Amino acid sequence: MTDGNYLLAVELSQAAQRLAPQGSSVLIQSTMQEGRARARLGQHEATYAAVTRVHGYVSNLPRPTRPEHHYRYDPDKAIAYTATTLAWAGDPAAETYARETITRLAPSGDTSTWPRRVASAKLDLALTLLITDQFDEACHATQQALESGRVVPSNRWRAAEVIKAVEQKHMPEATELKEAYQQLENAQ
Repeated sequence: MTDGNYLLAVELSQAAQRLAPQGSSVLIQSTMQEGRARARLGQHEATYAAVTRVHGYVSNLPRPTRPEHHYRYDPDKAIAYTATTLAWAGDPAAETYARETITRLAPSGDTSTWPRRVASAKLDLALTLLITDQFDEACHATQQALESGRVVPSNRWRAAEVIKAVEQKHMPEATELKEAYQQLENAQ
């Protein structure tokens, strides 16, 4: 996924699904990864089919006692990954999932518990807002994500997509976003 080889990502995700135990986090994660790869390939029907399967898998899962565990899938994680997947598919419905993710992870605006996940959700929100021509809010969400310092290298291309879009609209915020992006790049 992070290298942009989406066809290989689909193949590997499907292989993982065949090997994964039913109901396991591996099955759920590999199914969502397939959906994300298919979204990047523009395969919308297959993208939605993967998202639907994931939501079916997590519908009866309890909230985990250790939700910070990276390899445990839970309902909140499904919402966050749905936001990303739908944003990548260009579906405006991603806005609802991104806002829900932000609300669940930072209910009082405090991002200290889940800083990376909140930053990713803000980028998902920004990408979705571009689809619906809400450029001002997209700039604001991207700026917040970049200034958090928690945008990991594998997610920076998402911020770059927002910056490119606002540059094409000749928005004055583009300069500030580029500077924040460059500061993040230089910090690494």
